[in-house]
Amino acid sequence: MMLNINLVPDDYIQSNEARRINIMCLVLFVPVMVVLAGLFMFIRIQQRVLVAREKLIDAKMERAHEAIMQFEQLQEKRDAVWRRAMSTAELLEPVSRSVLLASLTNNLPAGVSLLQLSAVQKEPPKQYQQTEAAKTSRYEKERAKKAAAAEPAQSQEKLLRMHIDVEGIAPSDIEVAAYIERLNGSKLLENVTLVESKEYEAEDTKFRRFRLTTMLKKDIHLTDEDIEGVRAKL
Repeated sequence: MMLNINLVPDDYIQSNEARRINIMCLVLFVPVMVVLAGLFMFIRIQQRVLVAREKLIDAKMERAHEAIMQFEQLQEKRDAVWRRAMSTAELLEPVSRSVLLASLTNNLPAGVSLLQLSAVQKEPPKQYQQTEAAKTSRYEKERAKKAAAAEPAQSQEKLLRMHIDVEGIAPSDIEVAAYIERLNGSKLLENVTLVESKEYEAEDTKFRRFRLTTMLKKDIHLTDEDIEGVRAKL
C-alpha cells in the first residue's frame, strides 16, 4: 500500500489559489468596468442630445410665440383699420347701402328684377356741377363766397357723390319707364338716366335688359322714421 505524500506546503497552495482568484476577479472586473464606462458615456451623450433637443424646442416655441404675438398685433391693426374705414364710410355715406338697396327694391314694378347693382363714390360730372351752379341763386353764391373766405377750402371728401349703376330685366319698356318714374319720385335719388335697353329672347320669352344710372341726392338726411318706413316696405 502506497502513501501519497504532499510535499508542497499548504501556505503555497493557498497563495496560488488566492492569486488565481485575484486574477480571475481582475479579468472579470475589467470588462465590467468597460461596460459601465460605455453605459455612462452613452447616458451622457443621450443627456446632451436631450438637452440640445430641449433647447431647440424652446427656441421654436419662442419663435412661435413671437409669431403669434405679431399675428395678434396685425389682427388688432387690421381691426382698427377696418373700424376706421367703416367709420369713414359711414361719415361719407349719409345713407347706408342697405337702405339704398331697400329703396331700389321697393320701387320695382311687377315683373321687374334687378341683376346687378354698384354704388361708387366719386365726383359728379363737370356738366352736372355747372348745371347745379347755374341753379344756385345770387344770394346763395354770395353766402358761399363768404363761407369760403372765412373757412378752409372744402375737403375732397365733401365733393364726392354716390353714383349708382343698376342693371335688371323687365317684360317691356313700359315697366322700365315706370321704374324710372318711381325712382325719380324717390326721396333718395335724382338724375335717373336710362343708359341702354336691349331686347333678349330665352325659351320663346322676350324680355328687356336695361341699365340705369342715378345719383344719391345731395345733402340728404333721412330720419329714423324714413329708414324704418323703407325697411318696412321691404
